[in-house]
Amino acid sequence: MDNSKEKMDWATKRIIVAMFMAMIVDGIDLQMLALALPSIMKELHLSNLSGGSIGTWTLAGMGCGGIFGGWLADRAGRVRVCFVNIIMFAAATACIAFCNTYWQIVLFRFISGCGIGAVYGICMTLVSEYVPTKWRATALGTMQGGWSLGYCIAGIMSSYILPAYGWRALFLASIVPGTISVALMLGTKDAPSYLAARDATLRSGVRRNEYARMWADKSVRHTFIAWCFASITLQFGYYGANVWLPSFLVKDLGVNLKNAGWFIASTYGAMVLGKSMSGYLGDKFGRRVVWLFAGIGSAVVLPSMVHYATAGNVALLLILVGLLCGAPYGVNGAYMSESFPTAIRGTCLATAHNVGRIGAMSAPLMIGAVSAGYSIGFGIALLGISYLLCGLIPPIFIREKIFDPKSVEESTLQPEETDLEVGRPVDLSTTQ
Repeated sequence: MDNSKEKMDWATKRIIVAMFMAMIVDGIDLQMLALALPSIMKELHLSNLSGGSIGTWTLAGMGCGGIFGGWLADRAGRVRVCFVNIIMFAAATACIAFCNTYWQIVLFRFISGCGIGAVYGICMTLVSEYVPTKWRATALGTMQGGWSLGYCIAGIMSSYILPAYGWRALFLASIVPGTISVALMLGTKDAPSYLAARDATLRSGVRRNEYARMWADKSVRHTFIAWCFASITLQFGYYGANVWLPSFLVKDLGVNLKNAGWFIASTYGAMVLGKSMSGYLGDKFGRRVVWLFAGIGSAVVLPSMVHYATAGNVALLLILVGLLCGAPYGVNGAYMSESFPTAIRGTCLATAHNVGRIGAMSAPLMIGAVSAGYSIGFGIALLGISYLLCGLIPPIFIREKIFDPKSVEESTLQPEETDLEVGRPVDLSTTQ
C-alpha cells in the first residue's frame, strides 16, 4: 500500500476548510429562524400556528432542495452546485430582513431551505471523495461539528443583534458568513474520482437516470432502503430532542429562560466534540462499531437524563446527551458515502438523508401529543426507542467501506457493472 496516498494534500485541506465553513453557515441560517421567530410573530401579528408553519416550510424546502441538489450534483458537479446553493440560501435569508408579510417570509424561507438541504448532502459527498479512507470519518465528523457550531454562533449573534437592532438586522447579518464561505470555495474543483466517473458515463453513451440506475442494482437498492430507515430513526430522535429540550428545562424542571439558553448552548458545544470524536473513533475502530455504540448510548442516556434530571444537575447531564446524541452524525457521512458508487453517490446519499426528514417532522408532533397526556420529559424519554433502532439498522444490514469514494479506478465502474452483494465489502487497502 502506498502510504503517500493516505496523506492529505493542500487541495484536500482546502476543501475540508471550505465545507466546514459551509456547514457552519448552514447551521447559522437554520437556527436564525428559531431565535428570531418570537420577534417576527410579535411584529407581524402572527398566530402560533402561522409562526410554527414557517418552520414547516423551511423543512419542506430542505427536503426538496436536498433531493434535487444531490441529483444535480451527480449531473453538474459537486462544487458548482454547492457554490450556487450557498449563494442562494445566504441571499434568500438576507432578503427576509425586508419582508413585511407572512407569505413573503414563507417564500424566502422555502428558497433558503432548498439551499440548506442541498449544501448539507453535497458537503458530505464532496469531502468523502477528497479525503483518504484512513482519515475520512475524522474529516467528515469534524465537518458535521460545524453544523452544531453554527447553532452556537447564531445564538451568540442573536444575543447581541436582536436586543439592539431587531430581527431584520439578524437576517441581514447572514450575508457575512455566507460571503466568507463562498470566498473559500473560489477556485476549488471536483474530486478526480467524480470527474473520472462522469467521463466514464459519457463514454458509455448511455445516459440513464440516476434513480433508475440506483433501483436497477439490487445491492445498491437494498443499501439505499436500509439507509432511508436509519435516517428516519436518527432524525426522529435527534430533532425530537432538539425541539423539545428547551421546553423540558423550563416547564418540567423550572429552569429560568436565561439558564436554559446557556444549558442548550453547552449541549450544542458538546455535540461539536461528540461528532468529531465519533468520526476519529470511526477511523480507528470502524464505522459500524462506533455507530452501534453511539446509537445504543443515546438510547440509554435520553431516558436516564429525564429520570435523574433536576434543576441542579441537568447542565451536566445535557453535556452527556450532547456527546452521545450527536455522535451518530459524526460517523454518518463516511459510513453512508462509502455505501454507494461514485456515479450515483450524490443522488443516493442526499435522497436517503432527506427521506429521513419524515422523522424530523413527525418527532416534535409525537412529543407534543404525549406531553398533553403525560409530560414533555416522558415524550423525550421515548426517543430512546428511535435511537435504539437507529443504532441497530446499519450495523446489521450495511457493511462498511463497500466503495472507496476517493478511488479513481473504482469510480470508473458503473453501478450496473459492479457485482457487490450486500455484505461483501471492497478491500480499500488496495485502492487508497
